[in-house]
Amino acid sequence: QILILFTGLAATPAQQVGKYNPEVHVPLPMKYCTKAGCHPMPSHLTLDANWRWLHKQGSIQNCYVGNHWVKKICRNPMVCTNQCALDGIDLDTYKQVYGVVAQVNNGVQLTYANPKGSIGSRLYAMANPQTYRVFHLLNREFTFDVDLSHLPCGLNGALYFVEMPANGGRGRRGNKAGAKYGTGYCDAQCPRDTKFPGGVANLKGWGNKKPMGKTGSCCAEMDMWEANRDGAAFTAHPCKIKGQALCEGEDCGNQETREVGKCDLDGCDFNSWRLGNRSFYGPGPKFAVDTTKPFTVVTQFLTNDGTDTGDLLEIRRFYMQGGRVINNSEVTNVPKPTGAGGGLGGGKFDSITEEFCSAQKTTFGDDNGFGQLGGLKQMGEALKRGMVLVISLWDDSLTDMKWLDAEAKNATEDPDKPGVSRGPCKVDWGKPKDLRKHSPKAHVKFADIRLGAIGSTTKAGSNLPTGSANPNMEVFAKFDDTQLDQRDFSVKKVPTFMPGMLSPMANILTLMGAVLALVLLVYRAWQFAAGRPARHVFVRTEQCNYDMVEDRRATATA
Repeated sequence: QILILFTGLAATPAQQVGKYNPEVHVPLPMKYCTKAGCHPMPSHLTLDANWRWLHKQGSIQNCYVGNHWVKKICRNPMVCTNQCALDGIDLDTYKQVYGVVAQVNNGVQLTYANPKGSIGSRLYAMANPQTYRVFHLLNREFTFDVDLSHLPCGLNGALYFVEMPANGGRGRRGNKAGAKYGTGYCDAQCPRDTKFPGGVANLKGWGNKKPMGKTGSCCAEMDMWEANRDGAAFTAHPCKIKGQALCEGEDCGNQETREVGKCDLDGCDFNSWRLGNRSFYGPGPKFAVDTTKPFTVVTQFLTNDGTDTGDLLEIRRFYMQGGRVINNSEVTNVPKPTGAGGGLGGGKFDSITEEFCSAQKTTFGDDNGFGQLGGLKQMGEALKRGMVLVISLWDDSLTDMKWLDAEAKNATEDPDKPGVSRGPCKVDWGKPKDLRKHSPKAHVKFADIRLGAIGSTTKAGSNLPTGSANPNMEVFAKFDDTQLDQRDFSVKKVPTFMPGMLSPMANILTLMGAVLALVLLVYRAWQFAAGRPARHVFVRTEQCNYDMVEDRRATATA
């Protein structure tokens, strides 16, 4: 490799894997539900590559410090990619450095600012140690519990889906890390702050004050939940591409003008406050959904023919809290069209439909990038192909999260104008430097994640709205189209081991395994008594320099 670089011949860059720390993924058990009940769907979480220790292969020298690449190691993209390695994280480091802790209620807690320097986090659900779990949501409902009672204005506890590659791009341009180490991220903002888009270091154009390069990473995005205790929204972001695609320049879209590129930056959003109901969501008993307490969020993806292969027709939402079913808020400032003849007239929206998205854009005076890129049908195509689950907690250095929770984007805007106000937070709130100083212990908890047939993930069951769901639909979702995780989630009784319950051959193999384990144990005891050191597969060092952990977020996951 040194000879190739010296002679200037072409070489294929390869994102490397470090060997200092083993990777131990955070457990996050999920459930798959049918009309007959719910059963376990084992899963784990892995941290995005942008947050990880990036060092020179075979050395503890950092490749990235603060907001900049170390030029001594990263002279150009190819050299940087070949020399820099992503390292693993154990559960203690997940907790102490990144604030990610598994909860006893099949959940996970994400803490905002952590003592050793990490700001926020972004994690992906795993099907197995090498592959992200791919969810197919059409004709299904997705349910989770959330507690954001300790999440103030300006922060975003998000749960969403993106069409990133299931293997994390492993093998692409020699990428050796892949999903296990959180590579391959993309979303509808086409973020240019990912360090290795497409598996190659994003050095070109990278700025120290504004840490992002020239290359963006685009794909469709379905925001199930972006929220803090004062504001919330769910948003569909279609793209004109299939899967992940890289971009440069205008292809990435314009973050200032919000002009679309490969993807719809703004999407079609449902924010109850923005849509006229200011008593639906917020802290305290005066709100229909009281954010000082945990609650359940249920989202249904209804198709035009009630099948898994139909076109996405509607995204329906309701909540549960304190034993109550809470229907989604009705829209009061975007009237339904009276018909093809024209004009706006009576009726109220309460879900995301093509008609709602078009009427909302017209009423609020927004450009309809959503419709331009294919709208709900195009969003449905991505859901049909399958998407990866993302859980994150972040702040927003570009807009202070005003698009989610503020009364206006700036002091000159009229908050009483339809569509301007997104929440009750003041215009000058939400600045990251203030949040990191005054709210470092802010956190969000997600728990009891369930996927299943329409009406199957909650106890309310058939009493809940089901839209156009077909009662004869296939009851098992396809989770992953790779051969690594084709599981049958039907209800079965799995016998525990007892003599006679398994085949004779299985009993023999089990007995041989037990004998081998006993022999190994005796051998290790003899080694210890004789003073001979045992070999260890993994070596963990505390010499890792975590000073390089800085504010790493999606550019603007709106």
